[in-house]
Amino acid sequence: MSERDRGAAEGRAPRVLLAVCGGIAAYKACEVLRGLQKAGCEVRVTMTADAERFVGAATFEALSGAPVADDLYGYPGTPIPHVELGGWADLALVVPATANVMAKLAAGIADDCLTTTLLACACPVLVAPGMNVHMWRAAATQANVATLRARGTLLVGPDSGRLACGDVGEGKLAPVGEIVAAALELIGDLTRPKDLAGAHLLVNAGPTHEAIDPVRYIANRSTGKMGFAIAAAALARGAEVWLVAGPVSLPTPFGARRLNVTSAEDMRGVCLSLFGHVDAAICSAAVADYTPARPADHKLKKSRERLDAIELTETADILAELCALKGDRVVAGFAAETDELLAHAREKLERKGADLIVANDVSRPESTFGADTNRVALVSAAGTEQLETMPLPQVADAVLDAVRDLLRERGRL
Repeated sequence: MSERDRGAAEGRAPRVLLAVCGGIAAYKACEVLRGLQKAGCEVRVTMTADAERFVGAATFEALSGAPVADDLYGYPGTPIPHVELGGWADLALVVPATANVMAKLAAGIADDCLTTTLLACACPVLVAPGMNVHMWRAAATQANVATLRARGTLLVGPDSGRLACGDVGEGKLAPVGEIVAAALELIGDLTRPKDLAGAHLLVNAGPTHEAIDPVRYIANRSTGKMGFAIAAAALARGAEVWLVAGPVSLPTPFGARRLNVTSAEDMRGVCLSLFGHVDAAICSAAVADYTPARPADHKLKKSRERLDAIELTETADILAELCALKGDRVVAGFAAETDELLAHAREKLERKGADLIVANDVSRPESTFGADTNRVALVSAAGTEQLETMPLPQVADAVLDAVRDLLRERGRL
């Protein structure tokens, strides 16, 4: 158990490291600090020299009741403040995150107290950007944002509106209340029961793309949201998670080991290679049932290579293969149906040999592909449990409750 998890279990106040950068919105970091304190958090501050041109360190020292880390060589109580604070924090919150500091974080540059401390953090990092619209839209900034998101860094904002410089557009710091709410939501994970601690889970998510030629493919409407929600919830409950993701643009849940794949055969190979290292597999991916038998190695030109028909061949059944290999491991699958939901789910449970089928009617607007809610039924040998429509994180927890109970029955948890 990490120090962060031990602290949550002991009921101490959540610890937030507030990293203040040099932008005009730096004064709003004071309000963020107060909002976090009112919610019961302990806050310490690190800031750049540029930030101190907008708000003095004395202000943050008075508000936080602790020294401000603005110098690697002059922090009271420790000769290594970046390591001390990096290990102390449950969450690092960067407000306002300037284009310069985001570039440094993306590149791993640690050339002052703030960036060195953030690099040493072993906790989730939440970034609230605040900058000029043209700086935000710059290709370099957007590439840095993509890099940070791919590594699991979370962003809140920016908003659009009139900026301090007079320009109008994106780059405005998100409202203080929104930043505080986002931080508290992440901190809420600290108090969740770690009832999956020690479990190793494989989660697949998203669609697969089956190539017709180098630029065309067959796919489906899956967005991966449900699988990513399951991965995030499992991590919050203490599990180790391998996330095998089809072609989606979702950010990686913090702490997940993500492997990106494209085709059904790619996903099959990765899932089979990982299955021997896990206690359970949750197969939420919408894997293509068919793939072109002979994909072209060049872009087909309709002027001379008309696609009047595409010969298809069945893809391998990943869920069935995992079930055949499972032994005492748990395998859960999904059934996305448009009619006779429960009958199809029960038939799939028996035919595949799965332990659990999560069935949802994708013809319903609240449970279709891309929705932020889902209405599912949990179908197992013990019976069927129909759940009400819930946000995806709550559905994820319900699925994980069922998987947890099965793991306990088999002595794997």
